[in-house]
Amino acid sequence: MLWLVSRMQVPWVVLGWVALVPWLGVVDSARSAREAWGPALWLSLCFNAAVFGWFPEAIAAYARAPAWVCWAVFLALSPLLEPQFLVFALARLWTRRAVGEDSRGAWLPPAVAGFAYLGSEWLVPKLFAETLGHGFYASEWLRQGADVAGAPGLTLVLLVVNECVLAAVKGWRAGGARRAVRPVAVALAVGLGCLAYGAVRLRQVRAAVAPGPGLRVGAVQANITHYEKLAAERGTYDVVRMILDTHYALSDALLRSGPVDLLVWPETVYPTTFGVPKSEDGAALDDEIRAFVTRSGVPLVFGTYDLEGEREFNAAMFLGPDGHGGLTHTAYRKTMLFPLTEWVPESVDSPTLREWLPWTGYWKRGPGPRVVALPLREGRVLKVAPLICYESIFPGYVAEEVRQGAELLLTLSNDSWFSGTPAPRLHLMHAAFRSIETRRPQVRVTNSGISALIDPTGAVLAEVEDQQRASLPLSVPTTAPLTSLALAWGDWLGPVALLLSLVLGVGARGYFSRSRMEAMRSSGVSVTM
Repeated sequence: MLWLVSRMQVPWVVLGWVALVPWLGVVDSARSAREAWGPALWLSLCFNAAVFGWFPEAIAAYARAPAWVCWAVFLALSPLLEPQFLVFALARLWTRRAVGEDSRGAWLPPAVAGFAYLGSEWLVPKLFAETLGHGFYASEWLRQGADVAGAPGLTLVLLVVNECVLAAVKGWRAGGARRAVRPVAVALAVGLGCLAYGAVRLRQVRAAVAPGPGLRVGAVQANITHYEKLAAERGTYDVVRMILDTHYALSDALLRSGPVDLLVWPETVYPTTFGVPKSEDGAALDDEIRAFVTRSGVPLVFGTYDLEGEREFNAAMFLGPDGHGGLTHTAYRKTMLFPLTEWVPESVDSPTLREWLPWTGYWKRGPGPRVVALPLREGRVLKVAPLICYESIFPGYVAEEVRQGAELLLTLSNDSWFSGTPAPRLHLMHAAFRSIETRRPQVRVTNSGISALIDPTGAVLAEVEDQQRASLPLSVPTTAPLTSLALAWGDWLGPVALLLSLVLGVGARGYFSRSRMEAMRSSGVSVTM
């Protein structure tokens, strides 16, 4: 059921309300740590295999390693990649033991476990930053609730309703329909309340969108992938030449089709340093790109490498006419790098590691969230929140850029290593949640898909599918600045949930222990400490 929910399709959204009930029933009946963590361990392993089974295959292709080795490592890491199931089960057992048979504390085990679930997802960095609330993306109304506490807020809603369904089932078995009424009423109130909030918020956001064409952006998806393999077959210069010529042609087609305010090419589309050339050929290609921007008169944003001394960065380059015959030139350096394939922490980097894992990356981390002011025609300045690939899955990072004044989220990505898998669609979904949380439109451009225009409600207004070549004219809606709790506070629910789980759990143990001792004293039983 969780695998179906993860497909983010309308028919399966309803499963989110009940998908955890069987597992919750097993965890709730556990009488020992082994009975609690055993099913949780199996769930983390099966969840990883079902939802992210494409990842070990992609790593095997990237690292040229045996697929079985990648699968074995991936499954062995399941408790670290999905720790929330284990934490939930153990927190529930621990709190249930603290409460004992006292009916006054019946609500505490589910509450402490649920908060521990959310807190562990926040505390332990997850490779894909996923949470069960993402499954509600397919519902236009439900996903609007992400502007309160992000997708983790939707996960909290999902946990609450699943707990209510379990309580209703147990109540029905114990005392008939009367015992099931209260949890069913709570579940309906929570679910209907979220739908009502989403409907109201959706109407508010749509009302903030101004009529008219808005910003006209030309997105280029050339579907040229695996640069290293092409370079080995044809030579580096010929491959770069082919990449640029293809993007020039697709861009020219956009420029001929109508007015364009901004051209965008994807991540690492220019697979060498720009502005600090490493050869005469590189300098000539740099000049060629500058000449293209000057000739077109349209600003260009493209992915490349940026060099500072010995330090190389994955970067987005902003080039645009300055109004005086020259060009403005601003580089944004990617900060959130994918572990190992892009970046290795200096604390573990060594010649031995490089020898064992020759495919590890050498890029350095950028300085963090920042806004780029990009001059457009007619004196307008567009404030852009640049995001490169992996950065779009981090809510706090994106929120910080918008708090700096960004009007538009601009994501450059390279998902080619995962083409033909669910990954490009999952990455697009993550990007859509960033637009919901910040209430800002987003242009997303990738080299092989899925390039898209996302509005502030999270709706995908236009897209180029995976493994397709196209130049896509996008009309970005002009939206009045909107705020939200998720924008103001960032990823706030995780730390709050972690604190609540500790406070409630420790408080429950202290309170109910004292209550039992007092009851024993009042009944004349001797209590020794």
